[in-house]
Amino acid sequence: MMRMGERVSWCWALIVLLALDCSGVVSSSSSSSSSWAVDGKVLELDDSNFDSAISALDLVLVDFYAPWCGHCKRLSPQPVVIAKLNADKFTSLARKYEIDAYPTLKLFMHGVPIEYNGPRKADSLVRYLKKFAAPDVSILESDSAISDFVQAAGTYFPIYIGFGLNESLISKLAIKYKKKAWFSVAKDFSEDVMVLYDFDKVPALASLHPTYNEHNIFYGPYEEEFLEEFIRHSLFPLAMPINYETLKLLNDDERKIVLTIVEDEDEEKSKKLIKILKSAASANRDFVFGYVGIKQWEDFADTFGANKKTRLPKMVVWDRMEEYFTVNGSETIDEEDQASQVSQFLEGYKEGRIIKERIGGPSFMGFMSSFIGIGTVYIIGFMVVVMMLIRSINKGDDEHPAVATGDQIEHASSEAESREHKSGEKED
Repeated sequence: MMRMGERVSWCWALIVLLALDCSGVVSSSSSSSSSWAVDGKVLELDDSNFDSAISALDLVLVDFYAPWCGHCKRLSPQPVVIAKLNADKFTSLARKYEIDAYPTLKLFMHGVPIEYNGPRKADSLVRYLKKFAAPDVSILESDSAISDFVQAAGTYFPIYIGFGLNESLISKLAIKYKKKAWFSVAKDFSEDVMVLYDFDKVPALASLHPTYNEHNIFYGPYEEEFLEEFIRHSLFPLAMPINYETLKLLNDDERKIVLTIVEDEDEEKSKKLIKILKSAASANRDFVFGYVGIKQWEDFADTFGANKKTRLPKMVVWDRMEEYFTVNGSETIDEEDQASQVSQFLEGYKEGRIIKERIGGPSFMGFMSSFIGIGTVYIIGFMVVVMMLIRSINKGDDEHPAVATGDQIEHASSEAESREHKSGEKED
């Protein structure tokens, strides 16, 4: 990921208008859209027609990219209609939409910009965008319709199916969480479907996570408060791998993360522990349960004091910012009776037998930027420099204040920028 700065003269804005056969994903909202024909040609946009393009077309994906950004060159969804904007000449648009990194994608629905955090490979991207053109709640009238819906939904989003559930009960929440999940209501289905989705009475709301081969069933109560709690907590699997992509997905979730650090996520002993974590998660939905392998993301694990020399597995509770907590007496998990040890860890945390630690390590700036954005990271870096200056000025009168020179400040800023560039190189 690259910061926008002096190289803005090299920047272009790329508008991706999806043409998905007869799906109607790209449709016009008025007769004024006739000039935006989906004919496979590249459209040239400028200050005079950018707004009319995003307002006339119902669904527009905007990829603000730079030619020198290697990650951007991989963003080529097909089939597409592409329009380009010279951001060197029309920099007001880049400023208007706060583009400060590449690649940055924004989805425009009826002219309203939405941050795009979805997949970037062609087939997955097209499937992702089809979702936004689908009904808020799909009505399924048969077993085959249910099967077709699940297959078409793909694996990126969780899927909710209300069996025998009144559409009105979930329509409001389906609109609220449209960007995060698929919603449907099955009105007619066989006993075979009940066996397949593992429910024995209706109404029932099933949540599916195809990627993790996981599902949960909710039997009520169906008051909005309880229904939304189930939907919100079921947006993620019971135990999820922690990586750049999942950190972004967790951005809007306020729960703390019970993080288990293992040597290798793919080892058989790690998989057994993950099953135990899932069982613990089902009884402790007020936490997000995650796991990471040192082999999969060594720098991230190191920020929690875990490396190849550490005794593993290690469990911590992370507030997703600058602090994490270990539990006194439960710093590591032995191989024997791991279920009891996980339970003891959670009990110890809830009872307050904790040790507060601060995150460290080389990748702090990297994963922080996944949560709070590049601009904020630079602001934090600037504030750190200012605090260092204030602290040095406030030293005793008998001491000569060690005021940071301009070269030192520039060095600190350059170091922060260098770290940010490194973190961006790991993103897709």
